[in-house]
Amino acid sequence: MTAKEFLQECKEKEIEFVDFRFTDIKGTWHHVTYDIESLDEEVLANGIPFDGSSIPAWQPINESDMILKPDFEIGTHFEDPFTADPTMVVFCDVLNTDGTPYEKCPRSIAKRTLKYLEEQNIGDVAYFGPENEFFVFENVVVRDEINSQCYEVDTIEGAWNDYVAEFGDELNIGHRPRTKGGYFPVPPVDSMMDLRAEMVKVLKEVGLKTFVVHHEVAQGQGEIGVRFGTLVEAADNVQKLKYVVKMVAHLNGKTATFMPKPLYGDNGNGMHTHQSIWKDGKNLFYDPNGYANLSKVALQYIAGVFENANAVAAFTNASMNSYKRLQPGFEAPNILAYSAKNRSASCRIPFGAGEKSVRTEFRFPDSSSNPYLAFSVMLLAGLWGIKNNAEIYEAAKEPLNEDLFELSLDEIKQRGIRTLPATLREAIYAVEDELKKEDSFLKATLKDGSRVFSDNFLKTYIDYKYETEIIPVEGRPHPYEFITTYSC
Repeated sequence: MTAKEFLQECKEKEIEFVDFRFTDIKGTWHHVTYDIESLDEEVLANGIPFDGSSIPAWQPINESDMILKPDFEIGTHFEDPFTADPTMVVFCDVLNTDGTPYEKCPRSIAKRTLKYLEEQNIGDVAYFGPENEFFVFENVVVRDEINSQCYEVDTIEGAWNDYVAEFGDELNIGHRPRTKGGYFPVPPVDSMMDLRAEMVKVLKEVGLKTFVVHHEVAQGQGEIGVRFGTLVEAADNVQKLKYVVKMVAHLNGKTATFMPKPLYGDNGNGMHTHQSIWKDGKNLFYDPNGYANLSKVALQYIAGVFENANAVAAFTNASMNSYKRLQPGFEAPNILAYSAKNRSASCRIPFGAGEKSVRTEFRFPDSSSNPYLAFSVMLLAGLWGIKNNAEIYEAAKEPLNEDLFELSLDEIKQRGIRTLPATLREAIYAVEDELKKEDSFLKATLKDGSRVFSDNFLKTYIDYKYETEIIPVEGRPHPYEFITTYSC
């Protein structure tokens, strides 16, 4: 689509405002809105100026001028279903004032990743299908003071509410899924069926194709399946999905979160990510004679992700909270193994009939990640495996079909089975180690000599995680420490 065609579409739909949106390093969406009458083809071609120094971890104030370049090619713009006045939302890439892509723009990084895929002559398209789980709560309270660190979330589905006599004007009906009991009884135990249906209707309005819609394992947890897309499309769709889910919950007097582990002792929110690489219309992951129809290329891809998993996790599990989810027994596998049907392996090979459906599903990522960065890093790690003819490490070379959650730590160590890092700090350490390697997957270089991930971006990402996540969380007393340590 051209800028002219976009403006014509806006005219036909009687759009009054255009909302230009972009994604920062963390994955947060930002926006600036223009009256449609102030826009023409020239303005859209030149881009929308904004202050980059006001965005966390971006530009210094003396280099603050930046440009938002609307992307009409991918076609993920949509009419905002929540604004009072007709408003068109447009995805944008961030440019420097000289028109070059900004090295810290996650969406531009994702595009460079796809360019790298093509230049390596491995494939011409990579498909990603994320599954973003979420919680819906009635209330959330947080306290972060010098003498108090606490939180409390609440859902009518919570077993802790059994003793509550009434909820406002309603009686306590007593129907609840219980801990780990949400997969997936019918209403009234499932209290969110109509809410999810409303979310689906709005998602269709903004151009997403949905399929499975259900309650998830935990209390107050849900999932809405969205059709896969190319790397950038899939990441754009994650941003759409998060926006719609949060807003529909908000307008219904509730609050939705994609936080990996808001409840202790119940399942957390993952972003299981299905992946495959295609070339000339052929699925490179497909071999009818391979295990679960997997090709050698697919196994090399898995090997690449496993070999670089510690650094990959810094982007796919990008919060301190992420690693509270990656615990055995909660369908959030941290064991680096692959297997068909086995949800305790970090890489599941879903059942599929025929070439089109064969893919890998990495189950450890979560939605605290920036989707553009998470998908890019997994693809680069997988491509590293293909380029280097990598083999899956010895202990997991053959599929592990057992329940891996039943293995003790000693058994895992004795068998030489590898796991993901236990903390964000460990994952960031791995990224720092990657910067010392000449052949690091994070140093993928395009034919023009530029890097997919620049050193400046990676250093900024590392510093940002230390400053906003690792050091602040590590420095605060945890309530459970009062149980273990107060009487020391």
